[in-house]
Amino acid sequence: MNATSSHPSLLVELFVEELPPKALKKLGDAFAGVLRDQLVAQGLASGASVLTAYASPRRLAAHLTNVAPRAADKAVSQKLMPVSVGLDAAGQPTPALAKKLAALGLDASAAAGLRRAPDGKAEALFHDSTVAGATLAEGLQKALAEAIAKLPIPKVMSYQLESRCELPGWSSVSFVRPAHGLVALHGAEVVPVTALGLEAGRDTHGHRFEAAVDPVVLRDADHYALQLEEEGAVIAGFEARRAEIARQLAAAALAVGNGCEPIRDDALLDEVTALVERPNVLTCSFEQEFLGVPQECLILTMKANQKYFPLLDAQGRLTHRFLVVSNIRPDDASAVTGGNERVVRPRLADAKFFFDQDRKKTLESRLPLLDKVVYHNKLGTQGERVQRVVAIATAIAAHLGDGALAAQAEQAARLAKTDLVTDMVGEFPELQGVMGRYYALNDGLPTAVADAIEDHYKPRFAGDELPRGPVGLAVALADKLETLAGMFGIGNLPTGDRDPFALRRHALGVVRMLIERDLPLTLDGLLDAAFAAFFMIDDELRPGLADSYPPFEGKAAERRGLLLDFIYDRLAGSLREQGASAQEVDAVLGQRPPRLAEVPRLLAAVRAFARLPEAPALAAANKRIGNILKKSPEADAHVTEGLLREPAEQALYQAMQQVVPQADAQFAAGDYTASLQTLAALRAPVDAFFDGVMVNADEADLRLNRLGLLAALHRAMNRVALLERLAA
Repeated sequence: MNATSSHPSLLVELFVEELPPKALKKLGDAFAGVLRDQLVAQGLASGASVLTAYASPRRLAAHLTNVAPRAADKAVSQKLMPVSVGLDAAGQPTPALAKKLAALGLDASAAAGLRRAPDGKAEALFHDSTVAGATLAEGLQKALAEAIAKLPIPKVMSYQLESRCELPGWSSVSFVRPAHGLVALHGAEVVPVTALGLEAGRDTHGHRFEAAVDPVVLRDADHYALQLEEEGAVIAGFEARRAEIARQLAAAALAVGNGCEPIRDDALLDEVTALVERPNVLTCSFEQEFLGVPQECLILTMKANQKYFPLLDAQGRLTHRFLVVSNIRPDDASAVTGGNERVVRPRLADAKFFFDQDRKKTLESRLPLLDKVVYHNKLGTQGERVQRVVAIATAIAAHLGDGALAAQAEQAARLAKTDLVTDMVGEFPELQGVMGRYYALNDGLPTAVADAIEDHYKPRFAGDELPRGPVGLAVALADKLETLAGMFGIGNLPTGDRDPFALRRHALGVVRMLIERDLPLTLDGLLDAAFAAFFMIDDELRPGLADSYPPFEGKAAERRGLLLDFIYDRLAGSLREQGASAQEVDAVLGQRPPRLAEVPRLLAAVRAFARLPEAPALAAANKRIGNILKKSPEADAHVTEGLLREPAEQALYQAMQQVVPQADAQFAAGDYTASLQTLAALRAPVDAFFDGVMVNADEADLRLNRLGLLAALHRAMNRVALLERLAA
């Protein structure tokens, strides 16, 4: 297809029964995208053709500009065989060539028209032909079949066809929902294609109740969206419908006043967009007495069960007003608003009942119930898990603060899971932690403990906030480390895209808390505490992590090593996502810094060093030194000054005597950038050493002394990071 040519647009629409709302946008994008890709591949459209995807509850459609009625013919050259095989000494076709030509539908006389051309060291016979370009009907039929086959359908439905099939009433097809109409227009012309037992036409249907005409007879491809909106009362485009809903929500909130805003929830907005074809936002209300229930409960029941948008005031507090996105626009909307208010009232009453009932029991009294809740068949009950989390959290808190902090961490960890056996969390699992905080405050527990009960799940996702205080940090770290140690201990590791216990998220949560809160904790110490918690008997730790424990099958030390690698890998990926190069990350993490809180400063130092003019030469020299020392395991960092004979090695030793103590002092003070920049002064003497000194001298004492000098230099240069990893 000539990219500069201008052809009519193409429209394809499948009219179906109500599509699954959570999958609608993905279905619409996939349907349109595969159609476009297939038409481009066949030469019927080009990369310059503009694609518009449409998706509403009852339709998937695609509009593509500049689509040719027929693809250009293609010149095809097919290699047959070497000349020596295809032609005999007299130049006549051999039986092998005759057979090959017959397979192409040609007789032996076609041998005279074959082209001879070099093919490597020999000549070969080529058959040149022209393949006619596909017509739009042919190409679209193929593209449509491919688009339907590749739809990311969450669950396929099979249904029987009543006509245009081999056995009406018996023949069946499979699709996401029963399809009732197919439109295929090239400009104003119908393209004769079929799909799902349907023949293409120009008729579609608008809104079930509010369409001005039915069917909507489409004039041409370019008027599809306009005609559907004007005649069918349908906004066909997903994004256009979403934007209209957002606009109406904002306008309705403004009309309520008092700085009210609808709750911001992109997933809810997407779902509602997939449920309506003609959005109409209405304002409703409920009794103010329900506002005594924690707003998280009311918000969740309105969003999850009813798809409503609660209204928050200027201070972020829930009001007794909420917004409904209706699919109809009656002259009198009171019946719609009244119906929605009647529907939501029992939901809110249930939430109030659960809240009132739950507060009659303390969290402490619910602890025995956790012994009856299975956490994992190899790791015991939630009650046993709580004991492990308590042990880890108490150990962490003891490092972070005094006895008072450890006591609060112990209390918060012990009660953190008790809200799992409340009525409210049983109805709304998403509220675990949130309700625990409310019930802890109701029990008169300290605010720090209540906050920690809520915060111990944080961070729950990328970008989520971290726990508010040290008690929450201790319990959140303990909860995630217990999960990681337990799952790695029994060999339940993530594989590919599968991570049912969110171990990657837990590892990143640990990393974020250690780094962003600058915690003085080592990763080794944390893993020791986490694995040790699985070896408790009557509050006494078994000596040694490798002792037998049924779930770990005697492999605790090995699994601990795998978990350590896993956490460093998560950290490496996170640093690369934040803009650090793979070499810089490798240099810093190659040292396995025990305190992850130091990593940002170490990385900043390495990045600053890498910008110095001396960096490439020093990195290369460091790599060279490392290779030399690997071959000389007998070398140690001991230097006898009297054995330094060559001027270059004496100069390097003297430079190190001046530079290394200064760099070490800066390292000890935590000024890693200055430490590396100080070491940059060694570039000239290091270069001179390798230019003028033979390390592997014949005399053993000279050789060992020079190796010792290099070992001392290598140790000094790699305190901050493995500089050799920066070498190209």
